[in-house]
Amino acid sequence: MRMKIAVCIKQVPVVSMLHFDNETRRMVREGVPNEVNPYDVLGISLAARLKAEHGAEFVVITMGPPQASEALVQAMAMGADYAIHLNDRAFAGSDTLATARALSLALKREGCDLIICGRNSADSETGQVGPEIAEMLGIPQITAVSKLDIVQGGSSLTAVRLNDEGHQEVQCDFPVLISVTDGIAEETYPRREDMEEARHKTIWELTAADLSGDTSQFGENGSPTWVNDIFSVESGRTGMVIRDATPEDAVSQVMEFLDERGAFDDDSSSRQRATSRGPRAKRGDCGAIWVAAENMGGSVRPVTLELLGRARELAPTLGTNVEAVLIGSGDESHIRELTAHGADVVHLADSSRLELYDTEAHTAILTAAIREHSPYAVLLPSTANGRDLAARVAGRLGLGLTGDCVGIEIDDEGRLSQLKPAFGGSIVAPILSTTLPNMATIRAGILSSCEPDYSIEPVVNRLETADAIPSRLRVIQNVSDESAEGAELERATRVVSVGMGIGGPENMGPIRELADALGASIGTTRDVADAGWLPRQYQIGISGKSVAPELYIAVALRGPFNHTVGIQRSGTIVAINNSARSPIFRAADCGIVGDWREVVPVFARAVRQRLAG
Repeated sequence: MRMKIAVCIKQVPVVSMLHFDNETRRMVREGVPNEVNPYDVLGISLAARLKAEHGAEFVVITMGPPQASEALVQAMAMGADYAIHLNDRAFAGSDTLATARALSLALKREGCDLIICGRNSADSETGQVGPEIAEMLGIPQITAVSKLDIVQGGSSLTAVRLNDEGHQEVQCDFPVLISVTDGIAEETYPRREDMEEARHKTIWELTAADLSGDTSQFGENGSPTWVNDIFSVESGRTGMVIRDATPEDAVSQVMEFLDERGAFDDDSSSRQRATSRGPRAKRGDCGAIWVAAENMGGSVRPVTLELLGRARELAPTLGTNVEAVLIGSGDESHIRELTAHGADVVHLADSSRLELYDTEAHTAILTAAIREHSPYAVLLPSTANGRDLAARVAGRLGLGLTGDCVGIEIDDEGRLSQLKPAFGGSIVAPILSTTLPNMATIRAGILSSCEPDYSIEPVVNRLETADAIPSRLRVIQNVSDESAEGAELERATRVVSVGMGIGGPENMGPIRELADALGASIGTTRDVADAGWLPRQYQIGISGKSVAPELYIAVALRGPFNHTVGIQRSGTIVAINNSARSPIFRAADCGIVGDWREVVPVFARAVRQRLAG
């Protein structure tokens, strides 16, 4: 039987060309061209390859206004056999849940073996629609897929799923939904003659009424989240550039600049602990604030402690307590760590079957616990596994979910305001939800953990693990990168990032010397990760991680928008590049125009002397 593949795509504005109007408080789209979301282009390219190799049928689907049909034409020019356009004003204002609901109803008609989504869209950057579609269709999901092959016989696939530690090699029978990321395929675009030919292919238009007799489940009426406000984020970079100076003189000026900015002050000075742990609190009538804990490398991840710290700050406003959910490890030290950092209760699902993260098993346990205990909010880390789990749980429970938040607050009406960046971080929008519990994933390195109190004895509530159904996903191999340095990049206080200008991985020595002198983590660009010079976990930018260090040093990288969007929240940015025309200087507070090979060793020595003195 012929395999059938569907690719979900979205037409998005070219994010780098958008700007915010402070008077109207709206993003100005006039004159800004649209494009197929870059990750969706990778999905189209993958489907075209699988069609050529396996004779698959290939359909492309989108939801959007009439002009979104141009994106469908592009996909058909790249190999899609036909297209489906969900085109109805009733869809306007849909959040991720309402969007997934509409797409899943349309896809259910198609009976697809493989559904492909991009990792996330360039405008909202949530990555939630794919897993929510999978949940609504009752099929497994594999997110962040960088490699895929069809198993001989065509009944299953093998895939490489990227995570924060490295990657997993997995196998899954059809049907299955995947979200794709860098490395999955070449980014290809059609020729003009292919576009003209594609305009004669079929585009089926579907309205809300075609999908369901209940059209209230779509658009604004069917969306549990809404934007409460919107405001721009101004960079305020000083833009000082040092030219025509010896490496010694240039570095001396930079060191003076950094001293004035307090860049070498105690790391903890700008990240004071949020609050004291305080005594154990009781659960209030509104329900507890839950934090879904995550372990890595045998320890509780720092981002989990950050979420507990913020929850501890907010709980008194609501008159409630803070509780953690720990799935997969009954390690006494983990339970004590969570308790000391703010958890009044630890809900524990302890089973050897749960040691490795498994979407379906973890979803079953967390949703059952939410139904039983009715928390006020469920906070998850915006990590590879946290994003994967949150979207699936939200889809199952029909909850609003705000992804990749940079903060959370309680407003005057007792509602959880979730601060969501969009359009590459150029704006931040407070998001509210009509459903309980509130759900949000939150970036690492932004919040502060509380001062721990290890004298408080843990209170453990054991969760039923019988709901941990056998996964339809088979893990063939777990692979951890030799260095886990990139795993916690988001919460690093100092980062040294490198571009293609270093010439190759053999030239990393001076970079590491500078990073060691600063006590910094290593970051990089998409091109360097694509070339295999550094692991994908080190990648910063629109297709990688967003970081917020106190000091960010960019070495031999051009700094296009796709990279600098990931460093906007940095405290101080220093650039070193031999070309004064490199865009990185426009994003920096201070820069040196010069040969990095000459500047970096001098910089490293100066840093060591400064920190030693």
